[in-house]
Amino acid sequence: MKIWIVLAIALLMVTGVIGAAGWFVLAVPPPSIVNPQTVAIASGESFKKVAQKLANARVVWNPWAFILFGELSGQARMVKPGDYSFKGGETMAGVLGHLVRGDTIVVTVTIPEGITVNQVAGRLAASGLVCEGEFERAARHGPLVEAIGLGATGSEGYLFPATYRFSPRATIDEILGAMLRRFYATLTPQVEERLFDLNLTAREMVTLASIIEKEAKAPGERPLIASVFYNRLRLGMPLQSDPTAQYNPDDPGIEETPALAAVHTPSAFNTYEFVGLPPGPIANPGGPSMMAALYPAHSDYLYFVARDDGTHIFSRTFAEHERAIESIKREAGRGGASVAGRAE
Repeated sequence: MKIWIVLAIALLMVTGVIGAAGWFVLAVPPPSIVNPQTVAIASGESFKKVAQKLANARVVWNPWAFILFGELSGQARMVKPGDYSFKGGETMAGVLGHLVRGDTIVVTVTIPEGITVNQVAGRLAASGLVCEGEFERAARHGPLVEAIGLGATGSEGYLFPATYRFSPRATIDEILGAMLRRFYATLTPQVEERLFDLNLTAREMVTLASIIEKEAKAPGERPLIASVFYNRLRLGMPLQSDPTAQYNPDDPGIEETPALAAVHTPSAFNTYEFVGLPPGPIANPGGPSMMAALYPAHSDYLYFVARDDGTHIFSRTFAEHERAIESIKREAGRGGASVAGRAE
């Protein structure tokens, strides 16, 4: 009888030790890590390998305990791939929660309307995602751009302005692909039908939209600015848009050149030099400017001149246009005006 009592007490002691150990591993987190650890989880990676990576990074006490916890909780097959940053000091439940929710490291980059490929490359480089020069080369002449057939100017105009979230390990083609997909998603059947009605190609629409984007400072004026350009195209007049003279993919610095000097600089994009649209977009337009290119206002305006606040005075004749310029000079009390759509 006594031996059974001894065995029972021993069993209880062993069970208690195992239970205490289990409770410790489950409930007591490892210590905080001085330098946060990045753990990369690949798509399709086994939960066993995930657990080992976490243990190697000192994020969990023991890989087998983590595997057991994942299986018992039913979440072992719910882990999302990606890069995770851990500072330690979390229970297994907390760690697994991050993996199941997909709390991955992301780099957020906002691409505003109207910036060029060169400027997009600069923003991405500042975020640590790319080498500026490598991205610009890929965006203009890389295999992805060539496969889509975007022409000599590459992806200029097609990098859709939006806020993007990228993995810090995203490749240049993955980043380009995300931006290009956002653009092509805008070419709905309705847009395609409207392009057909206007007898425009998508490239011509984006080119016109990019000029509208650069000219329009007041959002509500976009359709009216579009109407001026359509009227000029119809009459065979040069567009004479200053932003086209301030764009050259081979000389990004020309954008800083004052308009009065830039308009006298020969370029394939300078619409003071020829009639019609330039060979490609001069920036990456947003949705509102593309809509203005698709649905311009109905007007008989041929000229516009900018006020200091960015709004414009629109004119039907050159004489009206000259009076508008003089009016702005008087209002500003200075000897020059910012002029767009000149016909000199």
